Amino acid sequence: MANQMNRRNWLKASALLAGGVAVFRSGISSVAAMPAAFAKNRATRITDETATLAAPPEMKARLLANENPFGPSEKAKKAMQEALPNSYQYPFMYSQQLKQKIATHEGIDAKQVLLDAGSSPLLLAAAMHFAKNGGSIITGDPSYDDLPEKARKFKANIVEVPLTADYKLDLEAMEKKIDGNTSLVYICNPNNPTGTVLDTAKLKAFCERASKKVPVFIDEAYIDYVDDPQGTTLIDLVKKGNNIIVARTFSKLYGFAGLRVGYVVAQPDMIDTLSIYSSGAFSISAPSIQAALVSYQDKEYMNNTLQKTAASKKFLYETLKKEGYEYIPSSTNFVMFPIKMDGKRFTDEMMKRGVGVRFWKFADQDWCRISIGRMDEMQAFADAFKVLA
Repeated sequence: MANQMNRRNWLKASALLAGGVAVFRSGISSVAAMPAAFAKNRATRITDETATLAAPPEMKARLLANENPFGPSEKAKKAMQEALPNSYQYPFMYSQQLKQKIATHEGIDAKQVLLDAGSSPLLLAAAMHFAKNGGSIITGDPSYDDLPEKARKFKANIVEVPLTADYKLDLEAMEKKIDGNTSLVYICNPNNPTGTVLDTAKLKAFCERASKKVPVFIDEAYIDYVDDPQGTTLIDLVKKGNNIIVARTFSKLYGFAGLRVGYVVAQPDMIDTLSIYSSGAFSISAPSIQAALVSYQDKEYMNNTLQKTAASKKFLYETLKKEGYEYIPSSTNFVMFPIKMDGKRFTDEMMKRGVGVRFWKFADQDWCRISIGRMDEMQAFADAFKVLA
């Protein structure tokens, strides 16, 4: 279970975590060879918000929140500027246009799309609904815990299933956990924090079976970074009538983390249900909606950002290899790798050198999750890392 900490508790925990250096296992040729008893050592971490607030305002490399450092497109910036004069008006018309644009691209009805200010409010809506009556929510460990942790606050029972030996969600084990108390299965694909992506055919088969028993929530926040987003998404199963909820966000590839636009795709009755707990498009500002309208499926911008992300990731891989470190191959804009010291100590030492990264502890090992940044940020990471490696 992930630890939810406020700033004061985080500082207290830091003192405890800093005492002692983990011994890195010797003779390991690959990260895939490392998995031990996931079930015996659940993942521990702090949230993106807590880590960011604890960091100094100025850093050489802000690599701790999986943001797109290349920012929104020039078209998006222009659209926001042009939207400002009329921002005294409610943007109902434009939110409907965005909903229809998404629906047209995906080949679904606009009634199957629910917008909100990022995907986080939609995760909260699902958490509130599926936590009712103490329902059980099945999720991976470690995986993105926003929805599960929110549901836990509403008295849901969270069933955490350890990852497979190759650091992927264990669909077989998750399916075995479904019972009469299960209200939802939550799957983050690609997974955060490991950056791994599931085999699409196996995931679809799992969802077709599982969704006949309970709703399945697929969080596709990082779907735009995989080689074939359209071939990987589970929206096709929604189109076929399956009880699947697919969440998307503009916060990653589109560079909207601070602009807040997201949506879910589901069956119309599920959209109606989640709408009860959501402010919907009403919570999105007019400039953000206008920016999303011109950004959505802007292939030139998307391809350019993907190329720059790939170049920075390649540089990171080479840096880690030079220093004798393995890593989990990533299908996202972040990479996780095992470190040779206490995670808190490592991130503190990196921050002293102006580089913000994150740490996790699971499978009896301390890990660093580093977001992919601009090339100057990756160089700053490399310079600091060489000192500690």
